[in-house]
Amino acid sequence: MTPIRWLLSLVFIIQMYLAMAVIAVLFAPWALFSRHGARVACKTFCRWVIFTLRALCGTRSEVRGTPPTGECIIAAKHQSFLDIILIFNAVPAGKFIMKRELLYTPFLGQYALRIGCVPVNRGKRGAAIAKMKADVAKGTAEPGQLIIYPQGTRVAPGATKPYKVGTGLLYEQLGQPCHPVAANVGVFWPKHGILRKPGLAVVEFLDPIAPGLAIPDFMARLEAEVETYSNRLMAEAGFSAR
Repeated sequence: MTPIRWLLSLVFIIQMYLAMAVIAVLFAPWALFSRHGARVACKTFCRWVIFTLRALCGTRSEVRGTPPTGECIIAAKHQSFLDIILIFNAVPAGKFIMKRELLYTPFLGQYALRIGCVPVNRGKRGAAIAKMKADVAKGTAEPGQLIIYPQGTRVAPGATKPYKVGTGLLYEQLGQPCHPVAANVGVFWPKHGILRKPGLAVVEFLDPIAPGLAIPDFMARLEAEVETYSNRLMAEAGFSAR
């Protein structure tokens, strides 16, 4: 790591949060009265992050596969804030299953609610799943792509964490296709730390899983596909767990 690369990464992070504040304030009048306006604000921020990440840190990004446009579930690998940016920017009406604590994050929490995100309390597993299903059911009249991270949190490249059954319960309840998404973005934008590394960060939309599978079969297929393709993408980026 060279000092200049670390310094540019720090500049990127500072300007990213400043841009979040500026865009949030500028779009607030429109976003307050229009969900479309809130989405435009969020996509403007995403595109700014993608542009400045490449310009300052040399981190290019690419979306592979076919992002869905209709109502569906998107079940994605979560390695850093970058996969959130890339996935949301790639679909027309994304909305996340998100931890309730994020509601209290300035700007981000307010805009998340405006675009239809579903906050859940992860404190008690059974209660959290029941609340998540109820909140999603109440929001089914608002079309869009429901984005969930099956492992429940960011997982660094090379680390393992089990897939949670909540994704399977939503798949069964909603009766919608599920689009798995693989990623290698954690290789370049780590879970912790300041350094952003140059290279090609990728999220890849895989073939959808049609509704109708039993939950155990669905969960096994989802985990196998997301992990297999994520490992391939990380290997392509030069990452080795050894």
